[in-house]
Amino acid sequence: MATSSRSRAGTKGVPRVVREQQILAAATEEFGRHGYEATSLAAVATQVGVTKALVHQYFGSKQDLYLACLTPVGDQLLGAIRAAMGQGEITAPRTPLLVLHALFTALEGRREAWFVLYDPSLPAGSESAERAAGYRAAIDELASTGSADLLRAAGSADPLDADALTYAWRGMVTALVRWWINHPHQSADAMAERCARLFAVTRATLNAGGDT
Repeated sequence: MATSSRSRAGTKGVPRVVREQQILAAATEEFGRHGYEATSLAAVATQVGVTKALVHQYFGSKQDLYLACLTPVGDQLLGAIRAAMGQGEITAPRTPLLVLHALFTALEGRREAWFVLYDPSLPAGSESAERAAGYRAAIDELASTGSADLLRAAGSADPLDADALTYAWRGMVTALVRWWINHPHQSADAMAERCARLFAVTRATLNAGGDT
């Protein structure tokens, strides 16, 4: 009875464009938190306070809804990385921090969106998996370019070094975002400052080890 009342209240008097944005926000959170396989249209509808039929009417199938979430997430993250890398020479020590700050800022308010892009439960061979893989490949290409330039400035021309650094970078960003989700009081700026401190400590530790 309460659920029915909530659904009726959620569908009355709300412009479609507003309701669509509410559904997309809820779906992005559901896909990011639980993965594609475990997310249902019913769960998204419940979070918004509307019926499953309304979600289906607005967005179609679960895959259609996922793609509607993925495209703005992928475009925004790619744009943020490109903008951060274009702020100065990629060889500058602060470039990785600029990229992290840009990512945290883009994800603020919807931190789970990172895992919409990096979802291992997407059906193999599906349009969802292929579109997500395309965004990941574009991000990896930017990371690879940045890694190679940073290593070249440090005197390393080994392409395997760049490949390993790109792999490590992806894992580090994913781990940091997961930590951030578990610490909701941390703002994007605070996360960027924390990373700057961690980078400084790591660099100092590695330099001290090299001196010995």
